Amino acid sequence: MEQRINVMEKGLKAMNAMAALGKHLSKSAVEFSLRELLYFRVSQINGCGFCLDMHSKELIATGENAQRLFVLEAWREAPFYTEREQAALAFAEELTHLSNNQVSDAVFSKLKEHFNDTDIIDLTLAICTINNYNRINIALGAPVGTYQLGQFNHN
Repeated sequence: MEQRINVMEKGLKAMNAMAALGKHLSKSAVEFSLRELLYFRVSQINGCGFCLDMHSKELIATGENAQRLFVLEAWREAPFYTEREQAALAFAEELTHLSNNQVSDAVFSKLKEHFNDTDIIDLTLAICTINNYNRINIALGAPVGTYQLGQFNHN
């Protein structure tokens, strides 16, 4: 897709406000690798090429196994995702789809087995944030394939 508006140029103040969420999340107890895995999965669901490129590069650079990325869409069938990751992935999918305008009690209950309340708040914020980035990139166009590692480092 051709870039319609350069959001980093024309909307820098708004994007800086969103970047503040990333800065908060970078200090979260929820590990970087899990957040990136969720960002990748949500971006698959939404079909955001820029974010898929970005998060796959970040995951691979930090040692993520490529096979886990290749099969992520079928994580329920694959034996190499932890129960913690599975709980977070189920939550991310339900929060992204909101098919019944809610996250099911079963998914939330499983999430509570692996995360404390603060972690769940941060997971929710992370999932909402990547959904927003996906929608911005899809609506305005983003230069897919141009992401450089650490380009948006929030530390």
